[in-house]
Amino acid sequence: MDLKIALLPGDGIGPEIIEQAVLVSNKIAQRFNHNIIWKNGLVGAAAIEDCGNPYPDKTHKICLESDAILFGAIGDPKYDNDPLAKVRPEQGLLKMRKDLGLFANIRPTFTFPSLINNSPLKKERIEGTDLVFLRELTGGIYFGEKGRKDGGETAYDICSYTKQEIKRLAKKGFEMAMKRSKKLCCVDKANVLETSRLWRETVQEMEKDFPQIEVSYEFVDAVAMRLVQWPNSYDVLITENLFGDILTDEASVISGSMGLMPSASVGEKTSLFEPIHGSYPEVAGKYIANPLATILSAAMMFEDAFGLREEGCAIRDAVNESLKSKIVTKDLASNGEPFYKTNEVGEWIAINL
Repeated sequence: MDLKIALLPGDGIGPEIIEQAVLVSNKIAQRFNHNIIWKNGLVGAAAIEDCGNPYPDKTHKICLESDAILFGAIGDPKYDNDPLAKVRPEQGLLKMRKDLGLFANIRPTFTFPSLINNSPLKKERIEGTDLVFLRELTGGIYFGEKGRKDGGETAYDICSYTKQEIKRLAKKGFEMAMKRSKKLCCVDKANVLETSRLWRETVQEMEKDFPQIEVSYEFVDAVAMRLVQWPNSYDVLITENLFGDILTDEASVISGSMGLMPSASVGEKTSLFEPIHGSYPEVAGKYIANPLATILSAAMMFEDAFGLREEGCAIRDAVNESLKSKIVTKDLASNGEPFYKTNEVGEWIAINL
C-alpha cells in the first residue's frame, strides 16, 4: 500500500522527535509491505525564517496532496519575547487548521501500567483512566475578532460559534461514544456564556438521534476539578476551543508526562497527527526530549488515516515494551536510574517492533 504523508517537523524539538516517528514508521512499512512517500514542508518559525510566512502556500499544497500529515511542534522564544512581533509561529498553526478544515482535535488520555506511579495523582484515583477529548479547533475565541481600542488601553477577543460548527464536532463525539462506553459529556459554561448555551442547546437536540448514548452536561470548572479527582469516571468529552486547550493539557499529566500523549486533528480534507506538547526550545538539539507522544501519534495515523489497525497496535506494543524495559528519556527516569537519549529510545522501539 502506498502511503503519502506530509512531514512537518516545525520548531524546537520538533525535528528530533519527528525523526524517531519516521524511523518507526519506516520500520512498520517494511514489516507490513507498505511504501511511504514522505514530503517535507516548513511551518512555524522555521518557515518565517525561510520566507516570512509561518504557513507557506507550498506547505499547504504538500498537505493537500498527502493522505495524512505528521507534525512536530511550533514555537520559538524569539517571537514569544517580542510582544510587538507582527508575524508569529503560532499564526501558522491556526492558519493550517483553518485552511485544512481541521475542526476536531482528538486527544486521548490513558495510563501505562508500568508508569502508574509516575503520575502526580494517587494510583487509586487514576487506575483505569481511558478518556478522550474532542476539542473544536477552528472556531471560538482563537478565531474571533480581536483588537485594541481606547488608545490601546482596552483589548478584546470575541468568542463566536455557529450551530453548524457545534453539530459537526458533537456528531463525531456521539459516533466515538457509540464505539466506546456509550457515555458523552458536553463541557461548557452555560450558566454564564451565550456561546455555551448554544452548545448545550445544540447537543440536547442531537440526543434523539443517539438514544443509546448517556449524555451529561458539566461546567468547565467542575470538569477541571473532577479530572484530578476521578478521571476514570469520564469516557468521551466534547468542548469548545479554549476550554479544550486548557483541559487537555491538564489531563495530559495524569499519565505522568506530557511527552506521552498523542493527538489527531481531523477535518474535511485531511487529518493531522501530532504530540500534544510544545516545541520546548530550551532543550532543542540536546536529544533529551521524549519521542513517545510523536511515535504514538504515528500509531494513530496508521489506524485512523489508513485503517491499518495491526500496524498501529504493533507500534503501541513496542512503546509499552520500551516502558516496561525502562528504555526511557530523563523525564520518565526515577531518581538515580539510567535514562536514554531521544534517538536511543526511537531506535530501541524500531528494532523491537
